[in-house]
Amino acid sequence: MEQKHHYNGLTDAQVLESRKKHGENILTPPEKESLWSQFLEKFTDPIIIILLIALALSIGVSCYEFWGAGKTASVFFEPAGILIAVLLATIVGFLFELSANKKFEILNKVNDDTLVKVIRNGNICQITKKEVVVGDIIILETGEEVPADGELLESVSLQINESTLTGETVCRKTTNSANFKEDATYPSNHAMKGTTVADGHGIMRVLKVGDSTEYGKVYKGAQIDNSVETPLNKQLDSLADLITKASYAIAVLIIVGRLLWFFVEMDAFNWIDFGSFFLQTVMIAVTVIVVAVPEGLPMSVTLSLALSMKRMLSTNNLVRKMHACETMGAATVICTDKTGTLTQNQMKIYETKFYGKDGITDEIKEGISVNSTAFLDYSDPNKIKVLGNPTEGALLLWLHENGVNYLPLREDAEIVEQLTFSTERKYMATIVNSPLLSKKVLYVKGAPEIVLNLCKNIPLEKAEIEKQLLDYQNKAMRTLGFAYQIIEDEKDYIKEGKVTAENNLSFLGIVAISDPVRLEVPDAVTNCLKAGIDVKIVTGDTPWTAKEIGRQIGLWQKDEPESHHITGTEFAAMSDEEALKIVLNLKIISRARPMDKQRLVRLLQETNQQVVAVTGDGTNDAPALNQAQVGLSMGDGTSVAKEASDITILDNSFSSITRAVMWGRSLYQNIQRFILFQMTINVAACIIVLIGAFLGTESPLTVTQMLWVNLIMDTFAALALASLPPSEKVMTDKPRKTTDFIISKKMWKSILGVGIFFVFILFGLVQYFKHADITSLTEFNIVDFGKSYFNFSHGNGLSPYELSLFFTIFVMLQFWNMFNAKAFLTGKSAFANITKSTGFLAIAAVILGGQWLIVTVGGEMFNVTPLAAQDWKIIIGVTSTVLWAGEINKFLNFKNRLRNSAHKI
Repeated sequence: MEQKHHYNGLTDAQVLESRKKHGENILTPPEKESLWSQFLEKFTDPIIIILLIALALSIGVSCYEFWGAGKTASVFFEPAGILIAVLLATIVGFLFELSANKKFEILNKVNDDTLVKVIRNGNICQITKKEVVVGDIIILETGEEVPADGELLESVSLQINESTLTGETVCRKTTNSANFKEDATYPSNHAMKGTTVADGHGIMRVLKVGDSTEYGKVYKGAQIDNSVETPLNKQLDSLADLITKASYAIAVLIIVGRLLWFFVEMDAFNWIDFGSFFLQTVMIAVTVIVVAVPEGLPMSVTLSLALSMKRMLSTNNLVRKMHACETMGAATVICTDKTGTLTQNQMKIYETKFYGKDGITDEIKEGISVNSTAFLDYSDPNKIKVLGNPTEGALLLWLHENGVNYLPLREDAEIVEQLTFSTERKYMATIVNSPLLSKKVLYVKGAPEIVLNLCKNIPLEKAEIEKQLLDYQNKAMRTLGFAYQIIEDEKDYIKEGKVTAENNLSFLGIVAISDPVRLEVPDAVTNCLKAGIDVKIVTGDTPWTAKEIGRQIGLWQKDEPESHHITGTEFAAMSDEEALKIVLNLKIISRARPMDKQRLVRLLQETNQQVVAVTGDGTNDAPALNQAQVGLSMGDGTSVAKEASDITILDNSFSSITRAVMWGRSLYQNIQRFILFQMTINVAACIIVLIGAFLGTESPLTVTQMLWVNLIMDTFAALALASLPPSEKVMTDKPRKTTDFIISKKMWKSILGVGIFFVFILFGLVQYFKHADITSLTEFNIVDFGKSYFNFSHGNGLSPYELSLFFTIFVMLQFWNMFNAKAFLTGKSAFANITKSTGFLAIAAVILGGQWLIVTVGGEMFNVTPLAAQDWKIIIGVTSTVLWAGEINKFLNFKNRLRNSAHKI
């Protein structure tokens, strides 16, 4: 027991002066972005920017055609379609994120009006937490939250739960310098804001308030806008850059080429003819730019992310920010805390060894029940909560699991004298009048080596007990020793704050207590490592505990170099240049403080463009959660941690994180599939416009038809490809590099190869229809098709029926190519697992039905006439060769892989 003093505290004048100098004890709230700003942010997407440029050019051309060339108002359909594409993509994304944010409102807002006991003007009084100032003398009692950072003046059996800041559930505090822990995250004689008194009581002097406290620094760190660009954004930036350069290059080529053609062909220069030709040329160039832009891409990415957002919720991943769905797939490093993420954050009895006792005897159950200050909250039978010391709570839970209710035992036993646990004694002792044993009994529990030394009667050799203790400690477990004595005389066995040496205590046994590793964690960590993702433990626990947990989850091996571990203090002492050399090889940082975690994440991001995901459940994890490309908080974590995160793991399971990686990688592949699908037709369309620019042929597709293709059909295709189920196969791949272009070499080959094939078919059809009067495809003649291919005369133009045939063939080529896109990167047939792809099939049916409906009843609006049933059958059958060609190609590739594998064997 530490000596007590009389304190006067601050005077009213000193309080005002301190508040003026150091500020109030409140945390500065983060500035929230307005809804309008959040919406406008969606327009910074690189593809959206290209669409906006295309929109401006399209409006200009449409205005000229309407007012200058006297065309109908239908010329405004194209800019209207682009505008709809932009608004759909931005509004859908905005609404989905807005909905998710509502689910992420802080669950436990800081209550600054909670009353605390202080000493002022020589009197004990109560003030609100926000009124506390530097220099105040605060009285701390069990169950109370520490209102500010301060230095302890007195402490009696004081234990503080620092899990919100360090991950440690129980930190013993003392003012006795002889008992200070050198490796403690925060000094043994300091209490920190936001932590909770688990046991005992004390008095402290406030040193820091508000934003200056450690909690305040963490809170502020969680708000810093790290502006880390996501991998997908980088890759879409590159794609947008490519589309911009390519479309502008083709546009320039058209302008220069047509102008050269004009000057070569002209007989005499005429400004009116030149002006008309030049304006027509510019309009063709603008058409190329508009055609080159994949209008459906922003919508497809948004829909893919939104759909994944919704479906990930079913796997216990509540996504707040849409980009996080995909970014998880690019993660190369996962930095995780220990308590509550890798472990259950609930102390449990691992094993009991009560020597010479069969079952739970009266002295065991009574000793645990009465010699304790913890309680159990039974209000939720499915989840009994511990109130007070977590270690003592684990003992009470063990009794409960064995059918023993501690409360009647505690209430029936009259306490004669009690010593609460203290860091100096390292044990707790209680004398009771026992109704079970009908005697006065002394119960002692505490550090086993201390309790052993107090005992006169020990049933085993000390060396054997010490060996058992060492085994438990090597497994990062806490141990408690138990002893009792039936008091037959009137002697005082507790004097001057300790158990007297004249006792006759009998050693009952030992109990091993652990915060168990979650059952699914070892397999989940193994899956991450197999997927090429490094896992790093960053915890406030001791080096020994951190390494043992690392061993249990398969991260820390027996022959692991010691250089793969570092303490927070050592890490903080390093310069960034020194730390950058070791961060990739680090596996464990122990005794880490909140800002150490944030710094680690920042340094990893600077090293070889690492994509970092951080998991955590405590306030201490918030800065790192915010700094990371993806922050993952636990469902039962603190409100500050959740607010700083992008995804909340509702079931607190590390395996849900591996599922999030699988979803992210599968989502990225689905986006690639859509780009493959849309860019193929964009390439074909651009080449057709380019050829037409020099042959003087107009596009056989109307603006409304192109709107159906580029806006509605592409949106449905995006939904179809986004609806594909995630593949576990992606977890055998290594993470993609952030420098990789989103269109791979394999995609380029497919886009150019299939695109040019489409050009060959479509250009040939235009030429054929111009020189033949087709009323049914049964009249099609392959010889005439070949002859007309290079006949560049103007011909007779295309009839409405021929235009309808061309439009339907154009759409059906894309339709079948969508099936090829579905099978891309799988190495399997497009029909593999087709029964599981019900969403894909349903949307494919909608596209097919939509095309039939437009051609059948679209009439003048779509410039079409109904097609005969026979022609529908021919079109569907012939265009399906796109699918069969893809199937044959996959089969040949499969045979080549088998042959190569056989050669290797």
